[in-house]
Amino acid sequence: MSMYVFADWGGFPDSVPAADAATPRKVLPAAAVRDADPAASPPELRTVPGDTVFVSSRDTARLERFCAENRIPVRRRPDIWGDLLEPFLDTRFDGRHQAETLDRLARNGVGRAEADRIRERVGPLMAAYNGVHWDWFHLGLADLLDAAASDLVPAELRIRPQDRAAFRAWAMEIADRPDSEDAAEPPLPDLAPPAVSAASGK
Repeated sequence: MSMYVFADWGGFPDSVPAADAATPRKVLPAAAVRDADPAASPPELRTVPGDTVFVSSRDTARLERFCAENRIPVRRRPDIWGDLLEPFLDTRFDGRHQAETLDRLARNGVGRAEADRIRERVGPLMAAYNGVHWDWFHLGLADLLDAAASDLVPAELRIRPQDRAAFRAWAMEIADRPDSEDAAEPPLPDLAPPAVSAASGK
């Protein structure tokens, strides 16, 4: 049994097979899936290479059946991006809560210095994105990938189309950090500066 998944959030990584010519869907065979989390928001699967693929919440029950019928492990993975993007929620957190978040990130392979660099890199993008959504509860990898190309974000803050594959790969490598054999910090994507900065000469 193959699982049909939709490109609702950030498109698909290269590890997902080519689209079915008859539909706008992509087909993910069971052999390509390492584990899954139907309870995540949105539900997600992880491919054998470590990429994350999101499934529409409408397909949660189908994903559960897919996992059961194909003996795919159901696993709740640490939400690295949920912790990294916490400062951009429409919520204030006290110092103790922030310290607990940083400790949790460190236990999962993202130290304080790296967390600061990542937040600095994605901060303007996510602040603009959540300035529209006003999410106070959770922002995660799906939101980051959505923000990268969202028309709701000013054009100068979006990730350029030619840079999105590199940005997605970087984001997914961080998301898979707890399961990675190589815990080294991946380099920040070498992306061009925002067009508005170039035009202003800054």
